[in-house]
Amino acid sequence: MSEYQGVLHRYGHLLHLPPHTRPVTLLEGNTPLIPVLRLAEHLGGGFELYVKYEGLNPTGSFKDRGMTAAISEAVGRGARAVICASTGNTAASAAAYAARAGLRPIVLIPQGKVAAGKLAGAVAYGALVIQVEGSFDDALQMVVEISEKHPICLVNSLNPYRIEGQKTAAFEICDRLGAAPDWLCLPVGNAGNITAYWAGFRQYDFLRGIGLPRLLGVQAAGAAPLVLGHPVDHPETIATAIRIGRPARGEQALQAAEESGGRIIAVTDEEILTMQRQLAALEGIWVEPASAAGLAGLAHEIAAGRLNVRGRRVVAVCTGHGLKDPDIITGQIGSPLVISPRVEILEGVLFQ
Repeated sequence: MSEYQGVLHRYGHLLHLPPHTRPVTLLEGNTPLIPVLRLAEHLGGGFELYVKYEGLNPTGSFKDRGMTAAISEAVGRGARAVICASTGNTAASAAAYAARAGLRPIVLIPQGKVAAGKLAGAVAYGALVIQVEGSFDDALQMVVEISEKHPICLVNSLNPYRIEGQKTAAFEICDRLGAAPDWLCLPVGNAGNITAYWAGFRQYDFLRGIGLPRLLGVQAAGAAPLVLGHPVDHPETIATAIRIGRPARGEQALQAAEESGGRIIAVTDEEILTMQRQLAALEGIWVEPASAAGLAGLAHEIAAGRLNVRGRRVVAVCTGHGLKDPDIITGQIGSPLVISPRVEILEGVLFQ
């Protein structure tokens, strides 16, 4: 078997990238599809459940798949700087791939709304980080306008090459399972990822006849414009990665869900945090809060009797690693117990 060289090397022949593209890679992709048997039993059992753990990409999130494509295209046409608006993961990914390519990364983030682990990544990779007194949507409008006026490459999911890179995750799932799953559950924020997965599954089905999944897209209740049917001016949720009130690819997301025979729903922050804890405690998989939204939505629909998965194969996409937002967990547990260095005291704690 040849050495793995990243998603463009493995799947580039299936991606719509221009001839001038010059690959820039951190060996992203090739993430594990992990069976989660105990969690499936906890949700009622009788079905196969897998987690596509995208938190094991180089910068800790699924954004690296799209960023390798967007940065590779930008380098090929001679770009010198890239810019994005971000709730955190895009910022870290854009900064890392720009650094890899020798480009200048500029990221705009909503003031006080980005988890420390994500902000630290963008800073570590050398990005110029600018906080905006407003929401992600305000920051996105600014970077779109500046990229139209100046020779700075926009690398948000409005960039079509981001979608091309991200759809490789659908290819990997099908290659691993030999067919598409019956259901795919995933978080929905700016809606680029659900759009990319659907494009990937449709392309693979056209080429190989592997079938199509039904999509369950999940938003946070405080940031659910696609469920409410209108923009949310002041989105609020503990799941910072999907705290977006005007999804850039909202229409495509709704179309994907409808075409697949699935739907987009909303769950509460409490449901998201509960699933985050359950996934870690039952399966040893720690994800950031937004990444637990897809599984939280699955649990919600099963409990409500609206989703019969018995005998089915379900894949949940977990988009980012838990270390992206560690304060959520540490804030819930408080300080660990402190004892004197004597074994009898330890025995008292363990066996009382």
